[in-house]
Amino acid sequence: MTFEVYIHVPFCMRRCGYCDFNTYTARDLGEGASRGNYARMAVREMELVRAWQAAHDIREQKTATVFFGGGTPTILPAADLVAMLDAVRRIWGIEPDAEITTEANPDTVDADYIKRLADGGFTRISFGMQSAVPHVLATLDRRHTPANVEAGLRAADACGLRSSVDLIYGAPGESLEDWRTSVRTAIDLGVNHVSAYALTIAPHTKMGRMIAAGDLPQPSDDDEAAKYEIADEAFADAGLHWYEISNWARPGYESRHNLGYWRNVDWAGIGPGAHSHYRLDGEAAGVASSSLESGAGDNPKSKDCGADDAVARHDDAGFRKTAATAPGTSSISVATGSVGLRAWDIAHPRAWAHAINAGTVPWGGCEGITAQEDREETLMLGLRLREGFDTSRFAGIIPDEAWVSLQSEGLITLAPGSRAGQGCIAVPTLRGRLLNDIIIEHLFDYL
Repeated sequence: MTFEVYIHVPFCMRRCGYCDFNTYTARDLGEGASRGNYARMAVREMELVRAWQAAHDIREQKTATVFFGGGTPTILPAADLVAMLDAVRRIWGIEPDAEITTEANPDTVDADYIKRLADGGFTRISFGMQSAVPHVLATLDRRHTPANVEAGLRAADACGLRSSVDLIYGAPGESLEDWRTSVRTAIDLGVNHVSAYALTIAPHTKMGRMIAAGDLPQPSDDDEAAKYEIADEAFADAGLHWYEISNWARPGYESRHNLGYWRNVDWAGIGPGAHSHYRLDGEAAGVASSSLESGAGDNPKSKDCGADDAVARHDDAGFRKTAATAPGTSSISVATGSVGLRAWDIAHPRAWAHAINAGTVPWGGCEGITAQEDREETLMLGLRLREGFDTSRFAGIIPDEAWVSLQSEGLITLAPGSRAGQGCIAVPTLRGRLLNDIIIEHLFDYL
């Protein structure tokens, strides 16, 4: 099973009005959760997680990809990012051809910073471009300029790093021509990978409150669909082909880390609010009934994850109310029938750091993944990919006519599978990408 590591850096210079991520602008949040000390705390969490894995007989391959997200990872010194990467190499090992990516705010990097990343083992950098239109950037509370993005990309090129840009469409006041400008600018920059996401409005954000008050217009589903079609056509004409609903790349330049998520691989999430995922099949099939003994009867959704007997119990300040135990000394409360495990770190950096200082894996909770949930996730994720979903995986569960019905509605294409006489490969069409939820809802009825 492929193994990946995600490292969340929760710090930002300022909070954008649309942002709903787990990020903080303060330099020091207490208990050692400061910008200056963050790398050391993250490395300590890695060590605790690895000890927990060993105690529960979870054996992973060397790390295939590492991804630094945020927040703004590049708000930290390049040396801190390299130190965390070196810790991944020491603790889990890293494959020789591993993909090592960091997200970057164009305002926080220069040529010297990017060279330090390249010298430290990074192979890829993803710039938060969002838009090339000044008034759209202002609506999104972004301060960088298109020139900053280009400077970062040229520096990455000079260091031999692969690069990508992230775009957001559907911002209030963004016209179709504004969006075409952003798409054309990204293409003209010569990037080999683009991610484009529809703006999501969270009610409690600054932008969400402004929309609720009528100070900004509500984004339109039809407008966002039109912008998706504009992007897909322009990117394809430029040789950037979709490989996941929100991602386009030239052949061979796909984000391997993100593909891992869609393929439902194992990953360890490090940092406040980061999620982890472990499958308990194959070599680890016996884990659910032995090393990961159930302490909660037949309830596969128990939150007692064995990282500590009381890791999920906190007082109003976020601190645990009971004493810590060594990582891995408690049995994990995941029912024997679970086929996987999902866990999430404590969200607030101060409480997260407090748990680490107490020698505890800083999980805020976890849950077992049932066979039913695993089928749902496998289907939902697989049908986002251009490589498609092999219908034979659910032979006898989803009837052939269900797939044929979706094809007749123009939502998917069906091509012969890799094994003669055994299923087809279902791939969402452009219409199916826009209406992906309808495909999933239709198929979930059979699971």
